[in-house]
Amino acid sequence: MSDNRRSSAITEGVQRSPNRAMLRAVGFQDDDFTKPIVGVASAHSTITPCNMGIAPLAVRAEAGIRAANGMPQVFGTITISDGISMGTEGMKYSLVSRDVIADSIETACTGQSMDGVLAIGGCDKNMPGAMIAMARMNIPAVFIYGGTIEPGHLEGEDLTVVSSFEAVGQYSAGRIDEVRLMSVERNACPGAGSCGGMYTANTMSSAFEAMGMSPIYSSTMSAIAPEKAENTELAGKILVNAIRQNICPRDIITRKSIENAISVVMAVGGSTNAVLHFLAIAHSAGVEWQLDDFERIRQRVPVLCDLKPSGRYVATDLHKAGGIPQVMKMLLAHGLLHGDCLTVTGQTVEEVLKDIPAEPRADQDVIRPWDRPMYQQGHLAILKGNLAEEGAVAKISGVKNPIITGPARVFESEEDSLAAILANKINAGDILVIRYEGPKGGPGMREMLAPTSAIIGAGLGDSVGLITDGRFSGGTYGMVVGHVAPEAYVGGTIALVQEGDSITIDAHQRLIQLNVSDEELAARRANWKAPKPRYTKGVLAKYATLVSTSSKGAVTDLNLFE
Repeated sequence: MSDNRRSSAITEGVQRSPNRAMLRAVGFQDDDFTKPIVGVASAHSTITPCNMGIAPLAVRAEAGIRAANGMPQVFGTITISDGISMGTEGMKYSLVSRDVIADSIETACTGQSMDGVLAIGGCDKNMPGAMIAMARMNIPAVFIYGGTIEPGHLEGEDLTVVSSFEAVGQYSAGRIDEVRLMSVERNACPGAGSCGGMYTANTMSSAFEAMGMSPIYSSTMSAIAPEKAENTELAGKILVNAIRQNICPRDIITRKSIENAISVVMAVGGSTNAVLHFLAIAHSAGVEWQLDDFERIRQRVPVLCDLKPSGRYVATDLHKAGGIPQVMKMLLAHGLLHGDCLTVTGQTVEEVLKDIPAEPRADQDVIRPWDRPMYQQGHLAILKGNLAEEGAVAKISGVKNPIITGPARVFESEEDSLAAILANKINAGDILVIRYEGPKGGPGMREMLAPTSAIIGAGLGDSVGLITDGRFSGGTYGMVVGHVAPEAYVGGTIALVQEGDSITIDAHQRLIQLNVSDEELAARRANWKAPKPRYTKGVLAKYATLVSTSSKGAVTDLNLFE
């Protein structure tokens, strides 16, 4: 187990009378000063349905911690709703919130000398934010997902929030009327829980279960199911046991366990954001992990699950079909999972999965049998070329032919591109270039769900390409390439593309190429000037100053003093 954990609160400040007096005011009795102090980081808010059910879960976490003879202390952290801020200036704060969450959890836990922390999160950045903090602090920790939303329903069709975005594109293309558009909007999100497909929230929760930092089955539970509250209380007990055994995050978050997590991300058809977030988590944990590692895993792991956005089913369907443990056991049985990795329970992965069958049940088709996968290889491809010397990320599931060469349609922002799509100014064969949306240039690396959904809604998903130095929502699919690095703001080649230039995207060759001569690019580079920063004060200005390239995870503490 970890031997670098700092001294516990029990032997530090709480032995001193003034500190004890303050703790008595929040409910400590004489006997409680011998118990571990356990933080409960609650991301509850009514900003978003993803987090609106977390407060009752925090109460159950407290109960579990007390039952295991620990002393819980609840504190709050923020969230930004990606789905609500999508397509607006507010979306620039989404990725920023990941680091604010990490910093706030680190600040509270370390400032109050807590012995461990249980974090409960819902929306996309809650999870990586919490895990970055856990890896930094290296005190015993467990993550609990607030749970996935139940699907909406309309005329026999399961709906998610992405259905609403795609309906806007369908309406603009004249494929549905306003009555249908409003019906989709009114039925897409029926209540509490994070977006229902294998989008970013469910991707990261699944990955954390696979990595061993969350209890078994917890990552795909419905937010409103009784088992979610029961599992959260159990997690409190698991955490107190981890504190007593001194099981710390860096005992669990290793190169091998990150391989397990990414293998599951590939098998379930997860979000491109997993690439960015695991680069950041690995950085915080001190684990060597690079973009090329994702491609190495992609080439050997099949996509086993038929899940939205490009598939048919939602996360609650996956849960009923056997959940992440079933997917993990299949990978383990075929030599694609490290069974000796430690989990927060103190058991190994192999021990946790010992009672799970090696093949999925025959009465469901959410999880495919090993010999009939959705795709023979993973869906998150790392592309490189003169348009992305450091690399870029393509999500190729659901794409009939992931190769396209076409003329560039250049846009300096997400809003400009969306306006062109909705005005039916984009043609089959075009390749949209959306730039100055990177970590520094945006700043904040917005997700491009609005334009990509509009493309799908217009029926152009298989015939139009899109590249950006921004990100994509987990709900995005199609011929899209994001995380282009270096980004436009720092002079990456994407800044030099001109309207009509020929661009090639070839996922088979893992190539993203601007078909312009080196001499012409050199001439353009000589004339390029960096734009003025969009923000000079406040959170976004600080973020733009500190943030690294996306190929390093867009972290804010990389080489600060070098």
